[in-house]
Amino acid sequence: MAENLLEVQDLVKHFPSPRSLLQRRPKMIRAVDGVSFAIEKGTTFALVGESGCGKTTLAKLILLLEQTTRGSIRFQDQQAQRMRGKALREYKRSVQAVFQDPYSSLNPRMRVMDIVAEPLQTHEGIRGNALRTRVFELLEEVSLPTNSASLYPHEFSGGQRQRVAIARALALRPKLIVLDEPVSALDVSIRAQIINLLADLQERLGVSYLLISHDLAMVEHMSHVVAVMYLGKIVEMSSKDELYTNPQHPYTKALLEAVPQPDPTIPMRAVISGEVASPINPPSGCHFHPRCPIADASICPVVEPVLEEYGRDHAVSCHKVPTLP
Repeated sequence: MAENLLEVQDLVKHFPSPRSLLQRRPKMIRAVDGVSFAIEKGTTFALVGESGCGKTTLAKLILLLEQTTRGSIRFQDQQAQRMRGKALREYKRSVQAVFQDPYSSLNPRMRVMDIVAEPLQTHEGIRGNALRTRVFELLEEVSLPTNSASLYPHEFSGGQRQRVAIARALALRPKLIVLDEPVSALDVSIRAQIINLLADLQERLGVSYLLISHDLAMVEHMSHVVAVMYLGKIVEMSSKDELYTNPQHPYTKALLEAVPQPDPTIPMRAVISGEVASPINPPSGCHFHPRCPIADASICPVVEPVLEEYGRDHAVSCHKVPTLP
């Protein structure tokens, strides 16, 4: 049985909204609203959904860049929010991130040598020739020549900058890397190279990924388990193969049907209408019911569904999903 590296249980993050003069109390933005999942060692767990559904906020909670409202984040059987001192430093070494935009995630005033070396100097105190050797090894791991260490970020293409960001994330040999839309800012011709690089690094180093993306083609290529989020909640979660061949939630089906097909003779299927509701005032009952093509007026606007098992390694939050025989 595979061992879980990270376990998230009933995670909630509410932000106060800007208060108007007529409001006594600020309304709460329910960015993440009761999310639970686990990431096994050496695997990729993907979070997908429309913009504003809470994916990036969830990543910030796991990176400890935001404080949780409630819920727990357990990393190797230790609660991350309670870590202090040495344990907290070890957690920050073990959990690294690669952000969406390599143009803004790298300091333009630092050479690549200093960018990649900084975590090694801060956490491991490496100096001199040992530091240079380690930086060169990291650059080679992401298929960059060692002479690129003397260059500045503006002297690279977008794909090369993202390779530098990946090298920096790998510097401390993390066990989990949060990939927040890692290729969405890159040209289409470059995306496959970065995706293949990440897959190769996972195979060689055994690192786990939390992949946040709206690119369902990349998710299908990279992930092992996929969770679909809508308005701060997970509405469906299963293995990648199961989700793509047997989606059950109407929102998941709509996302998959909206993926462009390479064959122009295949007609575009109908997709859901309307916009995602505000997380300040989400719809009652099932949050998706105002946009759902199969909503039942007698239950969907009234009773909030829970994420329940649907067969093996498959969970769905929907009143209309047929029960398995």
